[in-house]
Amino acid sequence: MSDWGADEYDEPGIQAEPVADDRPLGAGHPFEAPADNEDVHKSAPTLYFGSVDEFVREYLRNVYRRKIAGDGRTRVWAAEWWKYDEAVIRLEALWRAWEHLRQEPTTGMSVWWRDHADHHMAMLMDPDGPFAGAEGLNNSCKRGEPLPYAPPPAGMFADVRASRLSAAPTAQSLGGNATPA
Repeated sequence: MSDWGADEYDEPGIQAEPVADDRPLGAGHPFEAPADNEDVHKSAPTLYFGSVDEFVREYLRNVYRRKIAGDGRTRVWAAEWWKYDEAVIRLEALWRAWEHLRQEPTTGMSVWWRDHADHHMAMLMDPDGPFAGAEGLNNSCKRGEPLPYAPPPAGMFADVRASRLSAAPTAQSLGGNATPA
């Protein structure tokens, strides 16, 4: 029976009973908090990539291969992606989501592609998106080639693994110092 009255699927004689977990606390009991917060931090996964630039340079541009004509009419991409505030923020979000979801062994990467990469990359590559106007040969690539890439200015994206700030993006890494192109 639901809150709305008798359900046609209710069968007489079937009752839900709570199930007790007789396991003692400890030894993996699902409701026991970790004993020491320090142990939680020690076992926290480390970042694979140290910055959004490293993520774009070493991973994203190599796995998300699309033909970019460089004419601004179909898909667009900017080799100097770091000059576009919205792009930096979206790419930072993609990187952070990837770092988290890579730890999920069953559906993590599928969720990342479906809910994060496909969504943000469609927004970034839209001719009316943040890279609108990014034209020319340096912003183009043939089908099957990595997305165009130009390195950002030195020091623009610090390796957060070294700075121990991996839990929070910096204002600079979120595009605070990026200049519109």
